[in-house]
Amino acid sequence: MNARSALVLIACCAIVAPAGAETLNGALLLAYDNSPVLNSGRAGLRALDEKVPQARAGMRPRASANTFLGVQQNRNVQIQNETDIVDPTVPPGLVKSTQSGGSVPRSAGLSVEQPVFDGFKTQNATRAAETGVFAGRERLRLTEQRVLFSAVSAYMNVLRDTAALKLQENNVAVLAEQLRQTRERYLAGQITLTDIAQAEARLAAGRSLVGQARAALETSVGAYRQTIGVEPKKLSPGAAVDALLPKSRGEVERVAQAEHPVILAALHDVDVADLDVKVIESDFMPKLSVVGNIFTQTNIGGIYNRNIGAMVGGRLNVPLYDGGLTSAQTREAKEVAGQRRLDVDVARADVIALVRANWGALQAAKTQIAAAQTQIAAAERALYGVREEAKAGQRTTLDILNAQQELLNARIGLIYAQRERVVASYAVLAAMGRLSTETLRLGEERYDPSVHFGQVKDSWGGTTTPDGR
Repeated sequence: MNARSALVLIACCAIVAPAGAETLNGALLLAYDNSPVLNSGRAGLRALDEKVPQARAGMRPRASANTFLGVQQNRNVQIQNETDIVDPTVPPGLVKSTQSGGSVPRSAGLSVEQPVFDGFKTQNATRAAETGVFAGRERLRLTEQRVLFSAVSAYMNVLRDTAALKLQENNVAVLAEQLRQTRERYLAGQITLTDIAQAEARLAAGRSLVGQARAALETSVGAYRQTIGVEPKKLSPGAAVDALLPKSRGEVERVAQAEHPVILAALHDVDVADLDVKVIESDFMPKLSVVGNIFTQTNIGGIYNRNIGAMVGGRLNVPLYDGGLTSAQTREAKEVAGQRRLDVDVARADVIALVRANWGALQAAKTQIAAAQTQIAAAERALYGVREEAKAGQRTTLDILNAQQELLNARIGLIYAQRERVVASYAVLAAMGRLSTETLRLGEERYDPSVHFGQVKDSWGGTTTPDGR
């Protein structure tokens, strides 16, 4: 197989998708549905949803029942005035009377307390919990972006390394043919043994590069299996998502500042920190609740005694001084709130840096593709010219080998640039905060975190999760 036919083969592999081939969107959907990292993040968000009913429990009634059952032995000694009975153990005119017996003391009670005012602690804690859930959703969206981007990288790495391996294998075939022709020319007395040695050395190096390319492909296949969950089979070419990107870097930065999950999560964290301050400050305020008790007691304090009663009252707790604990907690919460505001600035700076890095990588990849295509065309012409000049004795075998190597390097460079072109476009989309199944239109069925939140936010009890666990 000559160099030109090899280029045609690579071009066909890169442009025409084989029948039944896997697509990049299909791989992304598999990663979205099956990624253990993403499923773990979803479970963590569902656990975070439970913070809301926990906070709301602060103003809900509390009821408790208590019982007591025991065994009691009684011995009752009484001294009575009795002049007719004389007992030497007691003073004259008094008599001692003893009664013994057992009893089973028992009691039962029911207590109900309904908070009426808690210094707005429950209200603020509920708002903080709900805002924490919103922050958790943004972090889940960030995890989703990372999983999808990892899937894009894994997919394109397999395509890149597959094409690179084919080029290296084709190069070995070309070098083997070159060695055969070199030996024939040596037998014809046109060249020396040095030319044969050079061809043999270049062929050995080519075989070594085939082994390296095969190892790189195996590594990429393993990463594909880890990220997407299945073994790669026939992969169709991946395409850049330029249609989803703005035309300028400034517009990308504007969108990222408004939509990137890292920034939105940081803003929610600021709100949570401010509400936490109010939650702690509520401990300075009085607490009022209504308390009701129903009880029954039998054989408590005496044999055959029974007491049944009920009570309703109000309980008021006015904090006066707790050693400075609440004051210190309030100051701490305010400092944390200030830190969260600074974290927003850090997040914005990080996102801007990420946008510029990825935008630069995308523009560089476009330039590299154009340069690599020009380089390949020039290297093909150079190789053809060197071969023709070698026939006339104006070029050596080493010149031919070097020209072939330059053409191979240019083709591999184009493969790598094409991979970077696709991956960089997805990286820019992720830096904007828009790398999602919805933006990519991967399907109608998507994980909706609000479903579980709606199922548990008003829950009054029960230990079974909405999915039956």
